Amino acid sequence: RMENMLGCALIVLSLHLGCKLDVKQSPETLKIQEGDRLSLNCSYTVSNFRGLQWYRQGPGKGPELLFILYSVGDEQQKERLGATLSKEGSSLHIKAPKLEDSATYLCAVETQCSPGTCSLSPNPAAGALP
Repeated sequence: RMENMLGCALIVLSLHLGCKLDVKQSPETLKIQEGDRLSLNCSYTVSNFRGLQWYRQGPGKGPELLFILYSVGDEQQKERLGATLSKEGSSLHIKAPKLEDSATYLCAVETQCSPGTCSLSPNPAAGALP
């Protein structure tokens, strides 16, 4: 009997212009057996944090917004997926992953720059979770 193996990759996107921003991911790639618990981490050091977004991008598809977290302590849940936000980073958890969860997972951090420089704000066109 062959076990299904899931492959996940985490890519960090940092959205910033002229601001101090350091974003790291772990693990970079991950293979697990179907049904195992999965956790992906995104840590950051920013000057003016505005929010963090998690995306999933399946093979041959565009990125799909999973979560937007704005405040330390935020926790969100969507079916088997969950995300939390702390002062230093965020974690994405998948309970009992299935083969269809094989994808690239993206972490994007938004910052607001100091006065007189460019700033980014949430994109209302990105839509809310269903």
